[in-house]
Formats: sequence, structure tokens, C-alpha cells
Amino acid sequence: MSADVPSPTSNFSHTSETSDTSDSSHPRHPRRFRIAGADLSASICVFLIALPLSLGIALATGAPLQAGLVAAAVGGLVAGRFGGSPLQVAGPAAGLTVVTADLIQQYGWRTTCAITVLAGAAQLCLAYLRVARSALAVSPAIVHGMLAGIGITIAMAQLHIVLGGSPHSSVIDNVRELPQQLTDPHPAALSVSVLTLVVLFAWPRIPSAAGRLLRKIPAALAAVAVSTAVAAFAGLQLPRVDLPSWRSHALVGLPEGPVLGLIAAVLTITLVGSVVSLLSAIATDKLAAARPDAPPVPRADLDKELRGQGLANIVSGSLGGLPVSGVAVRSTANVHAGAVSRNSAMLHGLWVIIAALFLVPVLDLIPLGALAALVMAIGVRMVSVNHLRTVTRHREVLVYAVTTAGVALLGVLEGVAIGIAVAVAVALNRLARTRITYEDRGGIHHVRVRGQLTFLAVPRLSRALHQVPHGTTAVVELDGSFMDHAAYETLHDWQDSHAARGGKTELTGRSGPLTAPTHGGSSHRDAACGHACCGPWTPWRNHSCAPGRTELRGTRQLASGIDAFQRNTAPLVREELARLAREGQRPQQLFLTCADSRVVTSMITSSGPGDLFVVRNVGNLVPLPGAESGDDSVAAAIEYAVDVLRVQSITICGHSGCGAMQALLSAPPGAEDSPLRRWLRHGRPSLERLAGSEQARARLAGREVADAAEQLCLTNVVQQLQHLRFHPAVARGIAEGRLELHGMYFHVGEARAYLLAEPERLFGPVTGVEHRMQDADPAPAQAVPTTAV
Repeated sequence: MSADVPSPTSNFSHTSETSDTSDSSHPRHPRRFRIAGADLSASICVFLIALPLSLGIALATGAPLQAGLVAAAVGGLVAGRFGGSPLQVAGPAAGLTVVTADLIQQYGWRTTCAITVLAGAAQLCLAYLRVARSALAVSPAIVHGMLAGIGITIAMAQLHIVLGGSPHSSVIDNVRELPQQLTDPHPAALSVSVLTLVVLFAWPRIPSAAGRLLRKIPAALAAVAVSTAVAAFAGLQLPRVDLPSWRSHALVGLPEGPVLGLIAAVLTITLVGSVVSLLSAIATDKLAAARPDAPPVPRADLDKELRGQGLANIVSGSLGGLPVSGVAVRSTANVHAGAVSRNSAMLHGLWVIIAALFLVPVLDLIPLGALAALVMAIGVRMVSVNHLRTVTRHREVLVYAVTTAGVALLGVLEGVAIGIAVAVAVALNRLARTRITYEDRGGIHHVRVRGQLTFLAVPRLSRALHQVPHGTTAVVELDGSFMDHAAYETLHDWQDSHAARGGKTELTGRSGPLTAPTHGGSSHRDAACGHACCGPWTPWRNHSCAPGRTELRGTRQLASGIDAFQRNTAPLVREELARLAREGQRPQQLFLTCADSRVVTSMITSSGPGDLFVVRNVGNLVPLPGAESGDDSVAAAIEYAVDVLRVQSITICGHSGCGAMQALLSAPPGAEDSPLRRWLRHGRPSLERLAGSEQARARLAGREVADAAEQLCLTNVVQQLQHLRFHPAVARGIAEGRLELHGMYFHVGEARAYLLAEPERLFGPVTGVEHRMQDADPAPAQAVPTTAV
């Protein structure tokens, strides 16, 4: 077994006589394969979660219980070895439970296995066609609605087993029969199921040091183990797991049934399994990238991942196992347990095989009610409140609700098809829903178009434009992102006609003029500036084309910017700001940077309201505790961010061309005292560090430092991180393991950010989501650019 990321430490290893083919001139040497200790411990954690879940999902589908173990083992070994997501763990998934249960009821178990094999072959074809990313084009509202509908179906079916009864084939039947089941529950089954749920939800909340120790055991395993032990010691007569001999295990058979029905079944397994696996792979990537102090893990190759899932389904179906897909619960546990390569998933599959062969007497003690309660809890969690909030924020509740209802009432394939149809209808409605208004503002006639401008809106656009009198000044504001050919021709023809009759026209967008005024007329921006040369970037440049009117221009520019915010931006962010006003701020990061106007924190970090707690001062300085001479503003901000807001990281960001650093370099001895010079004394340790040994300086990756000023800017970040560690709140946070420190350098001229990598003192680039932020250490350091921060 080969690891994706070699680890310097391992718990066990073996040798192979495979030669190194990278250089044929070298003699053959045995290659040594290592399994990291982190992978070993993570595999055990995932195994302990997968074992009860695999049995529970097999129970929920009506398949032989061994089928769940077969799928778990194959998912770990085959998908883990050949998949494209190193840390994703595959196996029987709740997302395929409803589909598989319907297939077993309709076609029988052997035919269902054949359908699984054919679905795996279909996934292989899709992988070789390299269409994996195309599957992600499905609206998230449809995916979340599908999962919610499956979750409702699972929960309603398992509720009958929890009460001691038997589930029915449809949600409607399960709901209809529920009142009768509630009036006649099975006390023993109900008590074991309730105990399982209580332990499942209470286990992560056990307080004190003992709780921290116990929480290392997965909640699912603890819940099943406790309920099994209580049922065994109490002597309760309950239906239990009954694993027959592996000699009688049913393998795949030739498919039997109507051809169209079989094709639809294969497509359903392929669609649902592929989408769930790919989304889980992307989510696993994000979790792995967010881990602090962990080795970098390659990003998921989605086509390769789809190929691995296809191979796993072919093997699982052939061996009489359930359909396999990526499982979010197991993958999340794998990442959080510290796995660093695909070896953890493969080892987990090996542990499942060992358990299936040697722990059958123990597994036969598990009450079916405990497994049903566990699967019911999974079904309930699939109806995610966070997903519902997300689709509500994006105005896709209708798509979500229709897909959920369709999947629950009609089936997965039918529900997804209805959801896609509704999503297309909603998109067309938004495309066609355009608001066009006309207004006369003091002799300037405004026509405003809000929304996408297509041929459907041409009649209304034409009516609004013809309300503009001949020979007048008109402003047409296009507040949208799309204009088709018919709308363009209408607008262009009217513009030419209006100019021919002595009129003046300006087309504007949210940011300013889109075209120069016709016939040399003055632009509508004349009210603010008076020159047609002013463009959309005018507010970002120190633009001055009206000498002597700077103050007036600045006042009007401020008012114009506020007006643009109220009209364009406020409607988009009002809901999110209202939520933040209700819930209060919960930033994840304290961002301490220079007051320089060219450093726009939200832009270079792609952050929004509530994301960053920002502190700015001249030179991004962090005075040592007690060294501010009565001004504790920086120390107070640090204490508030760490102890009150409980931020998880602190970033100190320097930048190129920093005036404070230039002032430190050029300040003559004995210069006149001033507030600025008194403040800059906190930067003198950086100057002393620069004058020290070469090893104490910071460096840039990929190029030489431009000059002494840039060298000081880089060194100052390292020095201020050292000052930061002396603040009591920061020291406590680091000691408790809940706070990270990061260094950053923004080159204004390159529009590129660099992150500090320690202990080499190297500032280096971050590319896409593959970046890894490391704790800043005031020991030796170098610098790396950020092409996508």
C-alpha cells in the first residue's frame, strides 16, 4: 500500500522487490512502504463508526446484513486504493438507502446486485468521458432537497422498527400506519431504541476531563454498545442481528425484469451515487485544507474518484454487497482523526473484513432496534437546517421543497427530475422578470432597467424609452448582467435616433458609464466631476480633473458612493446584516494590518461582513504589553478578540511601499519628537532585527527582495508576531491549542499576497484552495505569492 503523502514516522512497514523505474541505470533496490501512525489511528476511528452504520443501512434497505459489511470493506479497499480523493471513505451510504430498498422489493436481492455492477460500469464510462465536474452543475437546492427527501423516508421507515413494528414500502403508508403503531408499541424494543438515541446525542456533550477521554470513542459505537450491553444483561427478548454463515451468502445473479425498469434503476444508482460521492469529495477537500499544522494533501481528482467508485460498485455488487458511494460522516471522521493519506481508508476496510470473520458472535448480540434508532438519527440529520437557511438566502426554497416532496412521495429519480424542471422554470422566470422604470429628475430623464434584459422585456423597454422627449438628456442605467441581441438592437437604434434629434444619451451600470456620451454631450457624471473621462474606477484612483474643487468633489463622491450602496448593495446584504445584528458578531480571525488606503482587507481576503475583526494602525505594529504609554488600544483589541470574540487565528499583514517602514529607515538621529515618531518607536525592534544576522531576516520565495524598505516590511511582520506572543490573552490561547498566528505580506504593485511559512521565514504564494497556513514562529523565517487569496 502506497501513501499519497509520505510521513517521516510510521508504526509498521514492509518491503517490496518492485524496482524504482525513475532511473533505469540504477540497480534494483527494495522499496519501503510506510504507513503513518496518523493513518493507523484514523482507520480505527473510522472503522468503529463504519461497523454499526453499515449494519444499520443494510437493515434499512432489507438486504442481507452481510451486504453492508461487504460494501464497507470493498469501499475502503477498492475505492480507497483507486479513488481520486485521498481522505474520502466510501461504503454503504444513507443517500442510496431508499433507492436500494425499492430495488430489492421490486427485483429481489440478486438482481439488485447486478444493477449495482451495471451502475459501476456506467460510472467507469462517465469517468473515462471526464464528465465528473459536469455532475456538479446540478443546483445545490436539488441535491439538498434529494438528501432531505431520502432522510425523511429513512426516518419514517425506521421509526416503525424503533417502536417494535415493521416498516412499509412508502412514506405515505408509513405515515398512515404510524398512529396504530404508536398505540401498540413494543416496550422492550422502544426502550432499547430510546436508550440508543439518548446515548447518541448525549455522548458528545459529556463534560469534564472524563468526558474528553470518553469522547474519543465515536458516539455511534458508544450508543450501540451501551444499548447492546443493557439488553444482554437485562435479558430482554428482542430481534437481534443474525449474521448467517458466509457459506450461504448470496452473490450476484443475472438481472431479471423489464428492460426499461432495469435501465432506470441503473441510471438512478449511477446518478445518486455519483453526485453524493463527488460532493462528499469536495467537502472532504475543504475540511483537509482547513486543518492547521497538517501535511498537505493532494486535491481530489473527481474523474479518478468517479472511476474508483465505479470499480468499487462492480466488486461490491459481484460479491453480494450494497451499492458504494462516498460517505460524508466517515470522511469527516477520517479528516478530524488526522489521516494523511488513502492508507487510512484502506486499513478501515481491512478492519471490517477482520470483524466480519472473527467478531460474528459479538455482532449477533446487537438489537435491531439499536441499529434502527441509529439509522433514524442519520435520516433526521439529512434534513439539514443549515441547508434550508442557505437555499432560503438564495431564494430557492421552492426548488428545495418540491424536490424533497417528490423524492419522499414518488422516488429519487422522479423527485430529482421534478426538482430540475422546477429549477429551470424558476431560472427562466428570473430571466424574464425585468423591472423597467422611467423618471424625470430635474430635466434629466432616467430609464432604469433592473434584471436581465432579454427579448421578453423589449416591448416594455421600448415604451419606457419613447417617454423620453426629443432633444433632452437621458441616462439609461442597466442594472443587470445580461443583454441579448434583440434588446441590444432596440437600445442601440433608440440611442441613434435620440442623438439624431439633438438628444444626449449615457448608458451606465452599477459602477459608472458604459459608453461615452453621444454627440460630445456631457456625461451624467458631470454632476460629480464634469468630465467624460471619468470611468468606473474613478473612486479607486486619486482622480482629479477639476482643480480647485477637491473638497466639493470629495463630498459629492462620498454622497454618490453612499447612494450607490443604498440602491445596489444594501438590498443584497440587508438580510445577512440583519442576521448579524440579531446574533452578534462571530469573526473567526483577527486581522491586524496597516492603515494604508491601498490595503483593502475584504478584497484581498475575499471576506464579507462578520468574517474579520480588523485592527489597523500605522505600520501594522503590535506594541509589547505595557509599552504603549497610556494608549492601550491595540492591546485592548487583541484581548477583546481573543477572550471575548474567541477568534481562532490572528493574522499580521504588512505591505509593500509602507510609509511607516520608510520613515523608520530614513529617520535621522535626534529628530524632532512628534506623535508619529513616538508611535514608530514600536517598530525599532524590527529595524534592529534587520541590522542583525542574515538568518534573522525574512525572505520572499521566487524572487529577491527589491530593496531595504521591502526587507524591513517583511522583517517587521516576523517581529510583530513575536511581540504578539507576549500578550497574555494570546499566550493563553496558544497554550490551550485554540489560537493560531499567521504572517502575511501584500505586494500592492503585484496585487499578490504572500503567507509566512515557518521556521524558514519564507513568505510564499498560495494557489487556489491548496494553501496551508502555518503558525508563525519568531524563530528563523523566509516569505511565498498568493495567486488566489
